Amino acid sequence: MAGVVVSGAQVSYISQDCEEIPEFLGRKYGHMAKRLDLSFNLLRSLEGLKTFSYLEELILDNNLLGNDLLLPRLPHLHTLTLNKNQISLESLLDHLAEVVPSLQYLSLLGNIACPNELVCKEKDEDDYQRYRYFVLHKLTNLKFLDTRKVTTREREEALIRGAFMKVVKPKDAKASSAAAPASPEMHYTPLPSGSRDLTNHRGVLGKCRYIYYGKHSEGNRFIQDDQL
Repeated sequence: MAGVVVSGAQVSYISQDCEEIPEFLGRKYGHMAKRLDLSFNLLRSLEGLKTFSYLEELILDNNLLGNDLLLPRLPHLHTLTLNKNQISLESLLDHLAEVVPSLQYLSLLGNIACPNELVCKEKDEDDYQRYRYFVLHKLTNLKFLDTRKVTTREREEALIRGAFMKVVKPKDAKASSAAAPASPEMHYTPLPSGSRDLTNHRGVLGKCRYIYYGKHSEGNRFIQDDQL
């Protein structure tokens, strides 16, 4: 078939502008393919993967896959790259944990899911590290995430704090202020009610419990009797 490159158990169907996996790919190669490369297409659905039950590596870079991404159960898949798609972390990780239990190598660079400072200037290394802890908390068998090997320290941190490391994008400040209810206007004043009317200025008098004689004043220590 035009556009298909086969080498042993490796099948490539790259840059064909397809929006879904052609039926003939699964029919002809699904029973033997261990590595499938579908990069640089326009894929929005992975429904055609159902016949590729022996896959070990799946390359889906540079497509249009979004949050509705659904993979069939692929028990032998250990490598998955989803670079430069339109994926966030909302449900992806739980889905992967369920359908690809043998996954060890995952790359999500270039997606909303991955707050990498190389592709998003608003993110920094701390954002990216928190993302790694969160992913490793969900996918405990990973050995490589994006371009980095998973370290022992990362795995330990993910176990302890990973569940709390989800990177959340703050809401727009203007939208938040517009949506927030206006605070009730406060009319508190420490003055008695009798002195609050601005058109009727009056002094407020009251009795004081203390009488000051001045004998404990700091200044009085330096005043001589003849100076009084």
